[in-house]
Amino acid sequence: MKSHESIVKTAVIASLAVLFALSAYFLIRGWAGGHFDSVETFRTYVASFGFWAPVILTLMQMFLAILPICPSFTGCIAGAALFGAAGGFWANYIGISVGSIASYMLAKRFGLPLVNKMVPMHKYEAYIEKINRSKSYPKLLFLAILLPLAPDNFLCYFSGLVNMPAKKFITIIIAAKPWCILVYSIFFAYFI
Repeated sequence: MKSHESIVKTAVIASLAVLFALSAYFLIRGWAGGHFDSVETFRTYVASFGFWAPVILTLMQMFLAILPICPSFTGCIAGAALFGAAGGFWANYIGISVGSIASYMLAKRFGLPLVNKMVPMHKYEAYIEKINRSKSYPKLLFLAILLPLAPDNFLCYFSGLVNMPAKKFITIIIAAKPWCILVYSIFFAYFI
């Protein structure tokens, strides 16, 4: 008989697999339909889902954090334009945070061979030893995630390869990620 912990772990993995598959479906459908050609076409595509549009945007942002086929700020613009600063913020924050944590977990589980396929890791060997000995990487990661235009996808995968505990990584994502998304959401909702 399976333990309670094993059942919960299986349920979480199955749920994430379903979310990943749905996200991939909506992204592939949008990409094949030419809906990623501009912010306007992306926004129109997301809006076409009506009531489900915030959920679809959240799923797509989650997938884009895992497999960056277009910049996540495109979703931030679309979310702010469609759902206002608050609605756009929540759809983007949840999607990007879940995707960032999933990227970290994928790197932890499958290691460098998978990460090399997902993001460029040319200088991995040069940095890994220094970072594993350093106590400042969590602070640098926090600042990089906090600031706009940081290579978030790379950092999430890279963090899964270094000796960073999952709890610390998740705390950094939850605490630092909202500020940049909030700035994007307010700016795109009121000034674009």
